[in-house]
Amino acid sequence: MKRNGLKTMWHDNETTVDYLNFGVVADACASLLRQSRGEPISIGVSGGWGAGKSSLVKMIAARLETPLVPPEPGITNNQIPFVEHQYVVITFNPWLYQDFESARSALLQIVGDEVLKLVKGNEPLQKKGLDLLKRINLLRLAQLGGEAAITITTGVPVGAIGKAIGKVSRLWNAEEDNSKAAEDSKDGKEDEVSLDLKTYGFLNPAKPLSLPNEIHEFRLALEKILEELGITLVVFVDDLDRCLPETAISTLESIRLLLFLKRTAFVIAADNDFIHGAVKKHFEGTDITGFIATNYFDKLIQVPLHVPRVGVNEAKAYLVLLLLEREARAGAYPQDKFDQAKLDIPRRLSRSWLGETITSAFLHELVGSDTRLQKLMDLAQGLATLMFKSTSINANPRLMKRFLNTVYLRESLALPQGITLDIPALAKWHLLERYKEDLANTLSSMVSSENDGQVVALLQAEEIARDGGVLSKPFADDPFINEWLQLAPQLGATDLRPLLHLSRDTATRDFGDDNMTPAARELRDVLKVATSPNAPLSRAIAAVDSGQAELAMVKAWQGNASSRTWKAAVEMIILIEPCKVHPSLGKRAAGLLSLAPINALGPGIMPGLATQPWAKEVLKLWIEDSTIRGSTKRAIEAALRSNV
Repeated sequence: MKRNGLKTMWHDNETTVDYLNFGVVADACASLLRQSRGEPISIGVSGGWGAGKSSLVKMIAARLETPLVPPEPGITNNQIPFVEHQYVVITFNPWLYQDFESARSALLQIVGDEVLKLVKGNEPLQKKGLDLLKRINLLRLAQLGGEAAITITTGVPVGAIGKAIGKVSRLWNAEEDNSKAAEDSKDGKEDEVSLDLKTYGFLNPAKPLSLPNEIHEFRLALEKILEELGITLVVFVDDLDRCLPETAISTLESIRLLLFLKRTAFVIAADNDFIHGAVKKHFEGTDITGFIATNYFDKLIQVPLHVPRVGVNEAKAYLVLLLLEREARAGAYPQDKFDQAKLDIPRRLSRSWLGETITSAFLHELVGSDTRLQKLMDLAQGLATLMFKSTSINANPRLMKRFLNTVYLRESLALPQGITLDIPALAKWHLLERYKEDLANTLSSMVSSENDGQVVALLQAEEIARDGGVLSKPFADDPFINEWLQLAPQLGATDLRPLLHLSRDTATRDFGDDNMTPAARELRDVLKVATSPNAPLSRAIAAVDSGQAELAMVKAWQGNASSRTWKAAVEMIILIEPCKVHPSLGKRAAGLLSLAPINALGPGIMPGLATQPWAKEVLKLWIEDSTIRGSTKRAIEAALRSNV
């Protein structure tokens, strides 16, 4: 079976493929647009970054572009009365125009261009379409300022505006002699074009220019054309919250020109918090309050619609469908079964209120007796629960997809290097380094060639968590870590060196002495036998950079693990002295220290540790541990008081 992770990555674009049960919301939104029957309507689709706004918008648009099927005779349970109506869908992304053109101008131009396409071949309407486009160009000029002000006042275009209008007017004038135009261009006369706006219908000398009147006439003209065409123009505005505040406000202002016209509808996708922030930024220096900023956006929106929050069940369904999609593309899961799963899973989600949740039995039934696929289903369940509880991912669809992309990318990098790792192991480790980096670094520092890459402390913690026991530091007091430890497979009995090798993009990883310079090896050996601070030790530490000093410190600490009593002050020299020369090593030293067996700690090591800034937080955690000896606790308290 050919499998290539690089060819089966998930793209990060919006999609109409529904893995999150958004179809119900898309149906409801499309129904609202249909039921408006030509009356103006505006719908706001709000949600945070990566929540699925763009995909939901695309699903709504797809439903409008699909003709509504008339109900069959005798069927009376249709929720929506059949209305034969034509919709023209425009999707506008202001982010694409940022720094290139005013978003306000771009939206008006796109609407004008679409109208011209619709009226093509209908001579009376085509003339009205051209008139509408002229009005749009006048409105675009009105917002340019400077040269535009002179142009609009005098009717004679000047500067860059004159050149632009000269070019555009030539295109419009079908009777113009093309050969003469070419000759003028060749002679360099193009820049000297002087056009009268009155000649080309931009201004009427009998009617003084009134911008409010022009806006009013533009709205009437557009409404009239849509009425004669018998269509409803639906504008989807997406990626508004990707824009700079100025672009976002400019887009909202352009929407205002088109809003609440008959036979128009707007669906605006944006993060509410971002829009409110953009409004406040726009009115910075004024007395505009957050309440007024909220009202500004709310006045544009008739129907507020929030992207459904992804719960544990939805997260399970999403991960399961992503994994099965990949397996189907690779030929490891029959396509017909995957197509059926895409029907069964949303159906089950829609009935979750009846207790029909995404369970192991349900998922195993989808994949049959294939044990590898069953493990993937179990992984999806475990990941979904943890990703839902993690504040840094919060079951965000985009982040979940990126997580899986990273895992499968590492799998594809493993194969050419002769590394064999299953996806559950890669995913479990990546979950830890992604959301609990400190613990991942602490555990990785305990991996060495001497113990075949296995971490005994991790294995013990996994067994305690599985049996419902009480965990000690650094695994204690964190429900996320407790559940992570129970996630299959157990990593404590696994050689972690391949995992860390593949994840070396996230931190410095070393499992033997191969990456150590001769000076670092010398420092490691000196640290292992050091009984007090001394000049040779200080010189050895200063002779290497912080990266090599970290390797030497970790290797020396691991090398002395079997003889460490946790009672003699001399044992802490391995951590204390390198951190004096390289303060950046404090975080790693604190991680190593935090793995101490609390009930074995003695008072003798506390005075020296209390003088080190990086160790104080660990000492405070030790005080709070109920298993610490009374004499040791008092020694810590005294040492901390004397070093305040």
